[in-house]
Amino acid sequence: MKLLVVVVMACLFSACAFSPPAPKGALDVMDRPAEKALLIGLRAYDDARYVEAEKQLSFALKSGLVSARDVVAANKHLAFIYCTTNRIVDCEASFRSARRADPRFTLSKSETGHPLWGPVYRRTLR
Repeated sequence: MKLLVVVVMACLFSACAFSPPAPKGALDVMDRPAEKALLIGLRAYDDARYVEAEKQLSFALKSGLVSARDVVAANKHLAFIYCTTNRIVDCEASFRSARRADPRFTLSKSETGHPLWGPVYRRTLR
């Protein structure tokens, strides 16, 4: 009986030691400067405040975004800003950075068809 209790206790303790970490919440993420800048940058982009968006998205990338999905979003929106301001080399570099973060990165059909960044994006696929 003692052996059974010891085995059960060992199993319980080992289960506690190997439990997965709790998921991060939005407020936990917002404490990180990179993720906070990303959200501010995306909001600025959506509000057509492109100078602010570029500043915040660049800061987010330099500050070390953790998620590849976030890195892709920051680079994609920067590429859009760069292409619309005729900074084609930077636009292409941002699309390539997005693809390095996630090799499956693609634009939607409507984004690919955009007259300013569509041709630059398609060049990066070669």
